[in-house]
Amino acid sequence: MTAPVRVLVCDDQILVRTGLATIIDAQPDLEVAGECGDGRTAVEMAGRLRPDVVVMDIRMPVLDGIEATRLLAGASVERPAKVLVVTTFNLDEYVYEALRAGASGFLLKDAPPAQLLHGIRTVQSGQALIDPEVTRKLVGRYAARIRPTGSTPSDLPLTPRELEVLRLIADGFSNSEIAAALLISQETVKTFVSRILAKLGLRDRVQAVVYAYRQGLVT
Repeated sequence: MTAPVRVLVCDDQILVRTGLATIIDAQPDLEVAGECGDGRTAVEMAGRLRPDVVVMDIRMPVLDGIEATRLLAGASVERPAKVLVVTTFNLDEYVYEALRAGASGFLLKDAPPAQLLHGIRTVQSGQALIDPEVTRKLVGRYAARIRPTGSTPSDLPLTPRELEVLRLIADGFSNSEIAAALLISQETVKTFVSRILAKLGLRDRVQAVVYAYRQGLVT
């Protein structure tokens, strides 16, 4: 029998935290590894408990969720945690900063329980959880901050088809939209995405979007 996915829940509102924990613990394939109410404790508990996924609020005392995410999953972290940010604040700046800090996904607290559970399982599986519309908005607003490196597509270790898929990822296309655009199956798209991430040493689609802009593949 497969071991359940262990989840650390971090939210400063005890009612919200208890609600999230109750939803998670009710699932046979998930279990709550621990609960806490501030970012500093989340970092300490994650280091000690090694959860599979950290569900992280943004606005918290002592250390906010974005800084805690950076300490748990930032670029310099040797063993990055998988962080799913869950917040009441649907602000692009928070989404952008959380993803830049290393979060693998972003959900609003008013999302239905099924969406939360899907988010946890998606992030645990190694995929990123970003709504394509959110991706498009973020890219449109913050792309100017990402400076191209000056390299050309021919410098990249990707096939022409892989470059095409990478451009579509950066444009915010979902797997089903990429499949429809290129007239290929979703399974084939998943294979291309996995190859792209492996070849470029990227962790998820979030990093792929930033990479594509840095390489000047999209503007």
